[in-house]
Amino acid sequence: MAAALVLALHLGVIGFNVAGLVLIPLGGWRGWRFVRRPVWRFAHVAALAAVAGQALAGRVCFLTAWQDALAGRPGARAPLIVGFVDRLIFWPLPLWVFAALYVAVWVYVLALLWIVPPRWRAR
Repeated sequence: MAAALVLALHLGVIGFNVAGLVLIPLGGWRGWRFVRRPVWRFAHVAALAAVAGQALAGRVCFLTAWQDALAGRPGARAPLIVGFVDRLIFWPLPLWVFAALYVAVWVYVLALLWIVPPRWRAR
């Protein structure tokens, strides 16, 4: 049960990161104010920096490690939905592929700070 909760948290973080990649440029173009909120933007940059940093260090995401440790049964069959979600977010590729991808995404997010800059005051 605890491993499933960590998986749900992991999905939330992934959703936050992916949503930001789409919502920030779209919101900047459409004039949505929330995409320029500094706390939200810097949380997004920090989350992606953590993901990229872990991959560059050759480590899996700490949420993945935590989930695996809580599952405690490496050979046991996961419940259907957990197994589906695991296959959806954990791809069998070398870590260097993820490191390159995460760094590229992080650079894109840094560029978005310039393209759609945060606003420090409400207008």
